[in-house]
Parts: sequence; structure tokens; C-alpha cells
Amino acid sequence: MSRIREPAVAGLFYPADPGQLARAVQRFIDEAEPTPWLTPKAIVVPHAGYAYSGPIAGTAYAAVRPLVDRIRRVVLLGPAHRVGFRGIATAGADQFVTPLGSVAVDWEAVTSILSLAEVHLFDQAFAGEHSLEVQLPFLQQVFPNFKLVPLLVGDARPEAVEAVLEKLWGGPETLVVISSALSHYHD
Repeated sequence: MSRIREPAVAGLFYPADPGQLARAVQRFIDEAEPTPWLTPKAIVVPHAGYAYSGPIAGTAYAAVRPLVDRIRRVVLLGPAHRVGFRGIATAGADQFVTPLGSVAVDWEAVTSILSLAEVHLFDQAFAGEHSLEVQLPFLQQVFPNFKLVPLLVGDARPEAVEAVLEKLWGGPETLVVISSALSHYHD
């Protein structure tokens, strides 16, 4: 039986209607200035509601759109907002769902990092969490055939995050996406 992580913020942070969502995401990507000289291995993308973060997220995803034929795995890291914990959490789900469909979890990659001291299966951290979820429709629109490594970062040492990234960095088939709000407290 497949374990599914249902969307928690569809209709709040982004449209719940699949057609409206696909059109919005595509518009954000299409309106971005092209960066043909740039082929990033990693991107930092905002995770606020699309009304606030959509244009900037579109710029980041437009930069990686040329990698569509290469990317097979996305390592997605974001901060935990709802549940406090130490280390880095991953979910026990086999699929993450958005109104655009399901994204399979790369269990081979997840299993490879569970031996790291600060990485844990911790489904409760994903309940109601938006930092990873809001990235998924963009990823689904740009990369139709990828597997996901979902990681929520709690109170983790920088060395722990570095160890995860070193283990999962991979080759040209892997994209690293850092979901960030930067800060709500600084100028």
C-alpha cells in the first residue's frame, strides 16, 4: 500500500484547481528573463504564497528549465515551520501529491542518508508544512519525470546539512533546490 502525503496548502499558498495552478506556474516561468548562460546545479527559491513568491520562483525555475532532459532526482530542502525538532526530517511517504498529480519519492536516495546521524524519518514534521510543498508544482511543470528527496531542516548543524548534500549531490541527473523565506526579521 502506497503512503501518500496529501497537499496541505493548496488553495491557500497556491491555486487548488489544477488548470489554474498549471497556468499560473507556467506564466511565472514564461515571464522570467532568460538566462541561457546559466546552468545551475542548485537553486534557492522562495516559498511564500505564489502572490508574493511566484515571479521570483519562476525566475529560478526558468533557469533550470533547459535541464529538463537531464534531471531525474530533485533533492528538496526547506525549513520546518510547524514542528520543532533536531536534525533533518524526511517523510515516510512514497508520493507527494499536488493538484498537478503525484511525485514519487526516491527511496533509494532517502535510504542512503538515513544512516547519517542527524537524518530521521519524522512524518509529523510534514503535517501542514508548506516550505517543500509550494515548490512541487513548479518542479512538476518543469520536470515531468523526476523523483523527490524531501528534507525538512530543523535545528540542524551546518555539518549535518553538508553531509546530506555531499551524499546526494550526484551528477547531472540531480538538482538541489533550497526552499527559503530568507528572513522575515531583517531589512
